[in-house]
Amino acid sequence: MEVLMHHKDIAFEFGSAISVPFKLYLINEFQRLKEEEQKQLGWTAKRELAKLNYHIHTDAIKHNLIPQELSPAQTSVIYANEADVLNVALFGITAKQWRDVSPWLKGNIRDYATINELICLSNMENLNAVFIGEKMPQKERLIKLNKIAIQQMSILQNSENRKLLK
Repeated sequence: MEVLMHHKDIAFEFGSAISVPFKLYLINEFQRLKEEEQKQLGWTAKRELAKLNYHIHTDAIKHNLIPQELSPAQTSVIYANEADVLNVALFGITAKQWRDVSPWLKGNIRDYATINELICLSNMENLNAVFIGEKMPQKERLIKLNKIAIQQMSILQNSENRKLLK
């Protein structure tokens, strides 16, 4: 394998030496791949942040919404309902609705979220944990979180558009 890599390196070096357009093509392609790699790393980091904030959210659910006498199955329904509060507030659909319209996709709706959606989701998990701690009813939380999601997504999108204009 290492020998093949050396042959490839030699071929690239030789091609670069005899063809300026080929050398520029290699440089541009390398830069494009590095930019794509950075975008993917940013998305991955934000997805991990959303997963960490998920624990703050589930801890608030556990300590405020789940009576001790519930079975594990009943408990999982409460967690799923609360996850769907965030899904509906941000994406406009529940996890089941997303699976029904996207059966060919693996994972869940959050795995296909944009970076801006992940930032917003992270914020909403923290806010919902606070609202749960304040004993705010679910319906009120959903309405409030939806308004926050709309506002934050608008700000994030406008911020992104301003960067593109520069």
